[in-house]
Amino acid sequence: MAATSATIFSICPTTSAGSKPSRQKAFGLKFNSRRAAESVRCELETSFLGKESSAALRQSFALKAQKENKRSWNYIQPQASYKVSILGAAGGIGQPLALLVKMSPLVSALNLYDIANVKGVAADLSHCNTPSKVSDFTGASELANSLKDVNVVVIPAGVPRKPGMTRDDLFNINASIVRTLVEAVADNCPDAFIHIISNPVNSTVPIAAEVLKKKGVYDPKKLFGITTLDVVRANTFVAQKKNLRLIDVDVPVIGGHAGITILPLLSKAKPSTTFTDEEVQELTARIQNGGTEVVEAKAGAGSATLSMAYAAARFLESSLRALDGDSDVYECAYVQSDLTDLPFFASRVKLGRNGVEAFISSDLHGLTEYEEKALEALKPELKASIEKGISFVQKEAATA
Repeated sequence: MAATSATIFSICPTTSAGSKPSRQKAFGLKFNSRRAAESVRCELETSFLGKESSAALRQSFALKAQKENKRSWNYIQPQASYKVSILGAAGGIGQPLALLVKMSPLVSALNLYDIANVKGVAADLSHCNTPSKVSDFTGASELANSLKDVNVVVIPAGVPRKPGMTRDDLFNINASIVRTLVEAVADNCPDAFIHIISNPVNSTVPIAAEVLKKKGVYDPKKLFGITTLDVVRANTFVAQKKNLRLIDVDVPVIGGHAGITILPLLSKAKPSTTFTDEEVQELTARIQNGGTEVVEAKAGAGSATLSMAYAAARFLESSLRALDGDSDVYECAYVQSDLTDLPFFASRVKLGRNGVEAFISSDLHGLTEYEEKALEALKPELKASIEKGISFVQKEAATA
């Protein structure tokens, strides 16, 4: 790398309630610390980082530059220590997700599994000069080995949406895929965090829970439906509508991960922002239908793969930070919950070494009349999706 440039990359969001600056780790890349301190401000403006984290990282580089004033070059050693497995790594979401995970300084080993075409993906990624070791696993016979001693399993496997399809249309195919993969997780890395991306998430997470229960290894604190994309979209659309800096915007999204079950709480947006009734309806509808927007724009060529990979990488980095001892990690996720009368519900949670540490129940207090009505309206549909997932596993067991 030329002495005139600095490469800064992190997937460390701060979606916190009164958060403190979160701990950051930098890549083991050779760089000029003085120039890094000067240029990091620009780099961070478009990163995953919240403004508190950005300030902390800028200060860190400034101090490093001062201490290294007698040396123009120095190295930051990686402290990678976690093993991640991506099941469905050769797919439209899996490939860009694998690239982003390969760039994380918290990952020491990256296992890529798929039923075909994963060897080339792994070979390609292995040429990237970041610390994690990439391994490939193909087909059912190698699934178990892809999960040995893994800390976090991410499951994007399944078929994508096509024009005219709802997430519910994907159920029959993806339900079987998730069931099979989670059975393997239960047998080989039962203590791992499990991140479910495969749609319909409203049903596949309950499917995973039932499989884990039958295996006797279910820990509700470690099973997550990844709804981060709804938050990412909400933040982006609100920032655009209100001409705000993206780095400042944080909109909690609750409910589920399909259609009207997606409920952005615009009244809880940070920074505090006033919306007209028309803006609330317009933004809510666009956030709920963001996936359809992409499917239609791709005209049959795919669904939301890049933005989903970005969102999944953000949640994964949050999980790794929590595993690494960061005590100030908050994200929205679809998990087993007692915040409502539904067994599973997406809300903002605090993450820790053992998974979900706390639910941020205050997000559900003081809702607007519009949000209250929308919350009640989504419950029947979400309840039906949950029951469909549970019933799928129970019927499979009965006919086995």
